Amino acid sequence: NQNTAGNFMSRILNDVGVMQRATADMLVDGIRESVTLVGLLGLAFYNDWKLTSVAFLVLPLAFFPGICVGRRIKKNSKSGQAVLGDLTAILQETFSGMKIIKSFGTEARERDKFMRENRNFYHFIRNVALYDSLSAPIVEVLASIGVAAVFWFGIYRVINGVITLGQLFSFGTAIIMMYVPLRRLIKLNNTAQTVMGAAERVFEILDHRPDITDAPDAFSMGRARGEVVFDHVHFAYDGQTVLEDFSLHVSPGEVVALVGPSGSGKTTIVSLLLRFYDVQEGCVSIDGHDVRNITSESLRRNVALVDQETFLFNDSVSGNIRYGCPDASEEEVHKAAAAAYADQFIRELPAGYDEIIGDRGVRLSGGQRQRLCIARALLMDAPILVLDEATSALDTESETVVQKALGNLMRNRTTFVIAHRLSTICGADKIVVIDNGRVVEMGSHAELMAARGFYHKLYEFQFAGRNGEMASG
Repeated sequence: NQNTAGNFMSRILNDVGVMQRATADMLVDGIRESVTLVGLLGLAFYNDWKLTSVAFLVLPLAFFPGICVGRRIKKNSKSGQAVLGDLTAILQETFSGMKIIKSFGTEARERDKFMRENRNFYHFIRNVALYDSLSAPIVEVLASIGVAAVFWFGIYRVINGVITLGQLFSFGTAIIMMYVPLRRLIKLNNTAQTVMGAAERVFEILDHRPDITDAPDAFSMGRARGEVVFDHVHFAYDGQTVLEDFSLHVSPGEVVALVGPSGSGKTTIVSLLLRFYDVQEGCVSIDGHDVRNITSESLRRNVALVDQETFLFNDSVSGNIRYGCPDASEEEVHKAAAAAYADQFIRELPAGYDEIIGDRGVRLSGGQRQRLCIARALLMDAPILVLDEATSALDTESETVVQKALGNLMRNRTTFVIAHRLSTICGADKIVVIDNGRVVEMGSHAELMAARGFYHKLYEFQFAGRNGEMASG
């Protein structure tokens, strides 16, 4: 939840791309230039080991600034890649929200936001190019001074008869020829710093330990009966308490509605059941087994989720329905679609079940997308079902059809229903009213209305508002 999709995409695509392109060149050039340098060093030592030793004392000083520049390159490269991640996130958000942007007429604002981030990216990339271009001239000037000093010492040794003029020329040729591989190695160092900046961002992901992992002794659960128990659960997110001493027992096949104001903890309850998070205190169990002792794969195989977001893939209708059950036959797919009241509209599509529905199912209506999600859950055939605001974004006609499909889906399954429209949960076996992370009321619709408590107030307020709207209309 703390990272944007664009940031992850930038690390996986851009940073890995930087590493891939540069590493191949570094390996080939690095080996070639290193071998050349070693050969020339051997020749220099053969001619005069003392003069070569002096060169080794003087010349490295010329390359020290190149190392310092390389560190600057690494710092700016890493910052630039981070800004590129933000830039990618902005682009992804813009493309996903194109309809909203156009409807609100905020194209100029989004363009300014993109340009502002783009200028930040340009700033860091310009710095990398600047430092990269400065390193070579600085090294060349200092190396020239160092070579002159070494030659001065060599001439002194020739005058004193320690070495011959031919040996000095041979030594000088080797030293001068070393300059080319050394310069290329300095260039490779700059490239390596860029790679290291990108690599650090990639390894931050690879080295990150997931917050939720299977216990060493976790077991794979078969098909659950569907008994779910929350036992004195406490949960806080970022230091803010969401659930406090929350307890709930749900029998197999029971339909439980979770009701309460926004932010009361309803969706958190579902997230704990699916083990997207772990409780800080207490226990969540299925059929008497703590969910922390069940493998995540087998746990989530037993829980089907139908969310208000209705996420669909840019795939065929059939591929989306069998997403949770890839080995399902065509007959099983059609049966699930029929039970979800989706078979008729699917067959009316140009390619039927093979129709590609576009990114997030953009080519379908809201009700059609929701029915495909229900068909997907039906085919998965999990014993526990979670309906999180499954009809909140639908019109009355679509909601009626979807409610029929949900009726088929809920049959003989333990079901958790989260809904703001209280009219949709009146038939639940048990309604749990939550406020500030605590259970304040529990019972059937009739029992809670008779008690004239918190639920009664919510119900009266909601229907009074709806009747007022109808009267004003």
